[in-house]
Amino acid sequence: MDNEQSPTATWQAKHRELYERATRHPFILSIRDGTVDFSSFKRWLGQDYIFVGEFVPFVFSVLLKSWKESEIKSDMEIIFGGAAALSDELSWFKNEASKWGVDLCGITPFTANTEYCRFLQSFTTLDINYTVAATAFWAIETVYQESFSFCIEGDHKTPTELLGTCQRWGNSDFGQYCKSLQQIADRCIKKATADVVREAEEVFVSVLKHEIEFWNMSSSE
Repeated sequence: MDNEQSPTATWQAKHRELYERATRHPFILSIRDGTVDFSSFKRWLGQDYIFVGEFVPFVFSVLLKSWKESEIKSDMEIIFGGAAALSDELSWFKNEASKWGVDLCGITPFTANTEYCRFLQSFTTLDINYTVAATAFWAIETVYQESFSFCIEGDHKTPTELLGTCQRWGNSDFGQYCKSLQQIADRCIKKATADVVREAEEVFVSVLKHEIEFWNMSSSE
């Protein structure tokens, strides 16, 4: 039984094609091979700043659900660590935007971003339970970690100007944090009812689809 694949790992394998489209998107590949159009990066930067603004209440809603529903108190500490880091993340976006000449005040969210933010907002309601919310949190963070870590692995040709961005989400500490979130999600899923497990898997798939659309939005006019 010790070698049994975890629920989230099973879903990653089951939805492998979709997962790879999210974590090895052409936008990410263009960063890694050094061919990225910097205008696409600046588009991503501005749109992701808007997204993080909506991500903040989402993470705190997961934190609240953890406090109410989890029997493991360390869950709350782990999630709070991610929530606390968001202030620094917003500051990072502002600094990068200034460096790249991106006017954050003048940015309008594109359709893919609006739909993703609306998806996040749906988790703040009381009828979404902790297992489903924790799954979404793990999936969102993991897609970024696996995407940007790929840009700094091996014989990458990532432009020097983008190394800081890639290291921000691709570093090993963030990778370990994602593993901690995965462990939380797996533990909850194993204890959940069949209906909740099905809902959690649907949410995992939805995150992947939203991430793909977000990358598509960033890499096209």
